[in-house]
Amino acid sequence: MKIHYRGDAVSQRSGGSEVSLLRGTLTTFRRRCGKPSCHCATGEPHESPALAYTQGGRTKTLTLAEDDVAEVEAALARFQSARAELERAADAGISALRARRGR
Repeated sequence: MKIHYRGDAVSQRSGGSEVSLLRGTLTTFRRRCGKPSCHCATGEPHESPALAYTQGGRTKTLTLAEDDVAEVEAALARFQSARAELERAADAGISALRARRGR
């Protein structure tokens, strides 16, 4: 998976390994490149998929390649599923503790 951070030249390759879980939101960046002769100067802006997530209380954004969107969507869905399962387990634990204490 090739990932560009906020349009910088910095990129990462995962070496073909699949991303198992991702937290965040899949969004679409729409922006104009600034070239006067480009179609975006008067028409539709350029679009690219991106993952927005929080880290240390700050929102971060990873610009994605089109080829990575399906993998990112699947990893986001796995995270939501795991989070829901964890919430159910925590609720069951609270119920068990309350029952044990007679409340």
